[in-house]
Amino acid sequence: MFTSLRKYIFTDVDGERSTIPLCAYCFMTGFIDVVCFSAIFVWCAFQTGNNIQLALALARLFNGQHDYSFHLADRQALCSLITFIFGAFIGRIGDRMGCKTRAWLSLGTFIQTLFTMAAAIAIWKSGQASVADQRSNPAWTNALSFVCVGFMSASMGLQGIMGKRTNTQFTTTVVLTTTWCELMADPKLFEFRKLVISRDHKILAIGSLFLGGFLGRALLDAIGSAGTLGVATGMRFIISIWWLFVPAKDPKQ
Repeated sequence: MFTSLRKYIFTDVDGERSTIPLCAYCFMTGFIDVVCFSAIFVWCAFQTGNNIQLALALARLFNGQHDYSFHLADRQALCSLITFIFGAFIGRIGDRMGCKTRAWLSLGTFIQTLFTMAAAIAIWKSGQASVADQRSNPAWTNALSFVCVGFMSASMGLQGIMGKRTNTQFTTTVVLTTTWCELMADPKLFEFRKLVISRDHKILAIGSLFLGGFLGRALLDAIGSAGTLGVATGMRFIISIWWLFVPAKDPKQ
């Protein structure tokens, strides 16, 4: 029995039949990112923006005004970038376990759950507000808010590398700029008489992220940052269980 169970959980899932958990990943990107951006105007998943923000911070040293201060927003962006990379590095554990196995996909998502829970506790303990009224007046400013940003970004980094390793049309499930470009370039974009995985899964990814952002902000206004991240923790846990039931890849394929 133990041998059969071990074989089951260490079997690779079928990427084409992993649509629901991967859509849920994209949903979580929008859901969690909106919490971070609404409070400090820094992304915890879209690291392109944080890279450019840090480049602008460095450029200020040479603009003739001699501004050598490291602004709060820049420190928050750096925190997000570093912890995102840390989370992505943790994802390399999957290379040893099998990056497409039920065992790793479930365990990795459970680690994301713990990171999200830690972020919820940190921002709850911080006593900070949830929504900033303008960029010059962020809602999160104390040390615990940095802890929250770090754990949120780490969860996104881990999710990103796990999404990438599944090698599906959902790509990283974190950044969808490439997904938009690939969708527009898809030669079957206007074939409406049948399902086209290369097109339809990209549309699902984009729509799931948008829905996550919309519902995340609605929930944020209702129950605040800590409550919204608490809900995100529960959803991540459900996704971690869901991976255990995704069908295996057909060995003949």
